[in-house]
Amino acid sequence: MVDIAGKVALITGASSGMGAATAIKLAGAGVKVGIAARRTDRLEEVKAEIAANGGEALVLTMDVADPASVNAGVARLIEAWGRIDILYNNAGVMPLGNVENLEIDNWNRMIDINFKGVLNVTAAALPHMIGQRSGHIFSTSSVAGRKPTPGLAVYSATKFAVSAFSESLRMKVGPKHNIRVTNIQPGLVDTELGDHIADPEARQQLVAYRGMIKFLDGADIADAVLFAAQAPSHVNVAELYILPTQQA
Repeated sequence: MVDIAGKVALITGASSGMGAATAIKLAGAGVKVGIAARRTDRLEEVKAEIAANGGEALVLTMDVADPASVNAGVARLIEAWGRIDILYNNAGVMPLGNVENLEIDNWNRMIDINFKGVLNVTAAALPHMIGQRSGHIFSTSSVAGRKPTPGLAVYSATKFAVSAFSESLRMKVGPKHNIRVTNIQPGLVDTELGDHIADPEARQQLVAYRGMIKFLDGADIADAVLFAAQAPSHVNVAELYILPTQQA
C-alpha cells in the first residue's frame, strides 16, 4: 500500500453519493481534494465535513458538459495546488425511460454528462498528468456498461462508451506516460440517481429492488477507489466490478 498523503485529486459529481464519499475518504488519507459539481451549496457541506476531520478541500462549481466550465475549474485547481494526481470522473445522470417514448432530450443529457463529460474533464486534466509523468484516472461506468437491459438503452450505451474509452486510454497512456486508468463498474448503489427517473414503471422497479436486496452505498465505492489509488506504482487496477452480494 502506497502512502498518497499530499497528492491532489479532482472529483466530479462530488456533491453527493459516490463522489462525496470518495472525496471524504481520500481527504481522510491526506489527499487534497478538488470537489466539483453544479450544486455549490452541497459542495460547501462536503467541504465542511472534510475540514472538520482535518482534511483540505477546494470547491469547484463545474458543469462537466460545458468544456469552458471544466477548463476554468481545472485551471483553478492547478492555480491552487499546482498539479493533479488523481482524477475521478464520477458525474452522471440516469433519467431512465422506455426507448419507445423517444425522450431525445434525456438521451442527449445522458450523452452530454455521462460520456462527453468524461471526455471534457479528461482532456482538461490529462496534459497536466503527462507533464508530471504520473497520474491516475478513474471513471464511473456501471454494471449497465457491460450488461445491457431493457429500459436502460441509452444509459447503458453511455456506460459502455465510458468502459471502452477507459480501457483504450489505459493502453495508451500507461506505457507511454506512466498514468494509470481504472474503470469502476458498480451495481446497485444507494445514490440520488434513482431520483432522476421520470418513468413511473422504471421508478417502481427500483423501489422493488430496494425492498429485496441491500444496495451498496457510496462508501463502498470510495473504499474501492482508495484501494486502487494506494496500489504500488507498477500495479494498475484496470477494472473494478462491484455488486451487492444479493444482486444477480
